[in-house]
Amino acid sequence: MPLHPTIAAVTDRIKARSEGPRRTYMDTMARAAAEGPRRAHLTCGNQAHAYAAMGDDKDALATGPSPNLGIITAYNDMLSAHQPFEYFPDQIRAAARAAGGTAQVAGGVPAMCDGVTQGQTGMELSLFSRDVIALAAAVGLSHNTYDAAAYLGVCDKIVPGLVMAAATFGYIPGVFMPAGPMTSGLPNDEKARVRQQFANGEIGRDALMAAEMASYHGPGTCTFYGTANSNQMLMEFMGLHMPGASFVNPGTPLRDALTTAATERALAITALGNDYTPVCDVLDEKAFVNGLVGLMATGGSTNLVIHLPAMARAAGIILDLQDFSDLSEVTPLMAKVYPNGLADVNHFHAAGGLGFMIGDLLNAGLLHPDTKTIAGDGLELYTQEPKLTDGRITYAPGAGTSLNEKILRPVSDPFHSHGGLTQLSGNLGRGVIKTSAVAQERHIVEAPARVFHTQEAVKDAFKAGEFTEDTIIVVRFQGPKSNGMPELHSLTPTLSVLQDRGLKVALVTDGRMSGASGKVPSAIHVSPEAADDGPIARVQDGDIIRLDATQGIIEIKNVDLSTRTPASADLSGNGSGVGRELFAAFRANVGRASEGAGVVV
Repeated sequence: MPLHPTIAAVTDRIKARSEGPRRTYMDTMARAAAEGPRRAHLTCGNQAHAYAAMGDDKDALATGPSPNLGIITAYNDMLSAHQPFEYFPDQIRAAARAAGGTAQVAGGVPAMCDGVTQGQTGMELSLFSRDVIALAAAVGLSHNTYDAAAYLGVCDKIVPGLVMAAATFGYIPGVFMPAGPMTSGLPNDEKARVRQQFANGEIGRDALMAAEMASYHGPGTCTFYGTANSNQMLMEFMGLHMPGASFVNPGTPLRDALTTAATERALAITALGNDYTPVCDVLDEKAFVNGLVGLMATGGSTNLVIHLPAMARAAGIILDLQDFSDLSEVTPLMAKVYPNGLADVNHFHAAGGLGFMIGDLLNAGLLHPDTKTIAGDGLELYTQEPKLTDGRITYAPGAGTSLNEKILRPVSDPFHSHGGLTQLSGNLGRGVIKTSAVAQERHIVEAPARVFHTQEAVKDAFKAGEFTEDTIIVVRFQGPKSNGMPELHSLTPTLSVLQDRGLKVALVTDGRMSGASGKVPSAIHVSPEAADDGPIARVQDGDIIRLDATQGIIEIKNVDLSTRTPASADLSGNGSGVGRELFAAFRANVGRASEGAGVVV
C-alpha cells in the first residue's frame, strides 16, 4: 500500500522545518561516532576507577574487545511500574556475560509517580522532572565507558526524559526495556463510578480507599491507558523496544526472556560489530511521525503532545501542534481502552495489541515502513509476536485480525475515523483537545466563563453549589512558568458530576489534564500561558467563550482582549515547599507548552 498523502506531506513538512537543526545534530553525532568505541579514549587510571568494583568482569572490560552496556535505571519501589527494575541489573549483567559482553549500572534517575502527587504540591515538580531525568542520565553516560545503553523506565515523565538523553547520546545504540503492566484489578469503570460517588458525597473515604487499593494492587504499570502506557506504545511504534515487549506482565518467564533478548540485541548493535544501529539513526522524522500516528490510533495521553516535541528537539527535529492535528484527521481510532472504553491494557494486548495495530496501519499506508529500529530494518518486525521457546524468545507472526472488536478494530472499521486530537486556535491562543471519549454532542460548547486561579477554588465553588448553568470553567496560571504545569486530573470527578447533571460544561486551561481524563471537553495547554502574558490572562467572569472541537476554535466572543489589562496572580506561594525552591531556574527559563515546555532542549 502506498504511503497516505497526508502522512507523506506532514513528514516532508517536518523535514523542511527541521533541516537546519537536524543537520547540525547529525553532524555532531557523526563526529562522536567517528572517534570510535568510547573506552579506547580513557587512560589506564580512568579505566581502573571504572572497573574497580566489577569483579570477574574486570579483565573483559580492561583488555577485551567485548561491548560494555551502560544501564540507566529509574528504579524505585514506590512506583509500582518501576519496582520490578530492582532485579533487572543482575539479569542484564548475567545475560551480557553469556553473550560475551559486560554491563554496568551507569546511573540512576529520579522517577515520580503522578498517581501519588495528583492534586498535591509535589505535582508542581512533575513536568520539570522530565528534564532532570535527561540531565541525570547524561551524567551517568558521561563516564564514556559504554558502547550501548539500556534505559529502564516506564512512566509519565521518565520515558520522555530518557529519550531526550538517548537522543543526546545518539551516537551509541540505546534499547528501552519495560517492566510491563500489573495484572488486572478492579475494573476502571467501577473505579471511576466510586470516585464520582465520593465527589457527590454518596459514600465515605473508607469505600473510596477500598476501591483505589483494589485498582492499584501490585507490581507493574497502572492498567488504564494513560501516559505511562502511551509511552510504551511509542517505544514500539518508534522502534526502541524489542517487538511485543510493552504489555507483558512483570515477573513472568516471557518478561524475563524479553529482558535477556533486549540485552543481547543491545550488545549486537554496537560499533564493535557489523550491525551498528545508533539511536540517532532510529530517531528520525519518520520515526516521530510513526509515533504520532500510534498516539492517534490508540487514543493516547495528551501529555505526549508536550513530551513528543521535547523528545524530537533533542534529536534536532521540530514538531508543531498542526502536525498532531493533521495526522489525527487521517488516523482512525482503533482502540477502546479506559478512559476511552471499559477494557484495560491487558485486555487490549490479548485482543491483538500493538502488533495487530502496526500491521494494519502499515497495510493501510498510514505508517512509514522503512524505518530503522533496534530490532533491524523495517517496522514490519513489530507486527511479530514474541514466544517463549526453551526459555528463549522466538518470534512468530502476530494476530492478523482483532480477537475482540469491542476493544480493537481494524482500519477498515474503526471506532472513529478521527484520531481524537485537535488543535484549537483563536483569540485565546493555541491549545489542544482530546475528544476520543467525549460524546459527539459535547464537541461544541458555548457558554459564560467562570475564572479561577487554582483547581481547589473550582472544587470549593462546586461544593458551594455555584454551578447551576452551562459554564466554561477557566483555570489559569497553571502553565509551566506559573507553577510547573501540574495536571488538573483531580477536577475530573467534579466536572463529570456537573455534566451528568445535564449541564454543558467545558474546561479551558493553560495547564495539563491527565491521559486518565476523558469525557469532559477540555481545551488544554493553552499557550501563551497566563504568566507569559497570554490572552487567557484577560478573560473575565461572564465572557462568552466558544470551544468548537469540530472546527478547531477556542475564542472569546465580542471582546477586544487587547483593550483589557491582564490579570495577575500572587505566585509567591509556588516557589517554596516540597522542593519547589530548587526549581526557580526551571520556572524562569521553561519554553512554551506548544513547543514542548522544555528547559534543557
